[in-house]
Amino acid sequence: MPTDRNDQHLMDLMARIALQDAGSAGALKELYGLTSPRMFGLALRVTGNREWAEDALQEAYLNIWRIAGDYRAGISPPMAWMGVIVRSRSLDFLRRRNSERADAGVELDEYLQDTLAGDGGDPVDMADASQQATALRQCLSRLENKQREVVSLAYLRELSHSELAEQLKLPLGTVKTWIRRGLNQLRECLGRFAS
Repeated sequence: MPTDRNDQHLMDLMARIALQDAGSAGALKELYGLTSPRMFGLALRVTGNREWAEDALQEAYLNIWRIAGDYRAGISPPMAWMGVIVRSRSLDFLRRRNSERADAGVELDEYLQDTLAGDGGDPVDMADASQQATALRQCLSRLENKQREVVSLAYLRELSHSELAEQLKLPLGTVKTWIRRGLNQLRECLGRFAS
């Protein structure tokens, strides 16, 4: 397979990265500098979101660092090989994001099913639902302001954990912890109303 100068330089960098020695980090840095603009464009096309593309790109280069020894110049040019990795990481990122959103929806459905059972129609059911809604409102008011905001945004606006973290400028782990603790406090509080 004939190669041009740029491809040869990238192949040399890949070989240095594959050694996993003291010079590997410098080779990865140089590879990133030479290739990341094009790879970022690919990640952005796949994810459709700048922040997601950045996250997917970071994962892709970490993967390239780990598997550089698997690269075979006779099979594909370096940019094509890296493009496959970036595309794969971008699609994985989208799947994880959609999974987070689906998990949040299931959690809300289960929570609402436990606390606001009843379809209406029957006046007794309507009265029960009204009491449960009042109880929910009172329990929500007992949460700390930030916790109440995160729970409300997650379930009323259907924002994913990542979107919440971005919007509120908070670490993702903090958002997840606040939602989990908030739901636990709501369950406990609503349990007292049911007794």
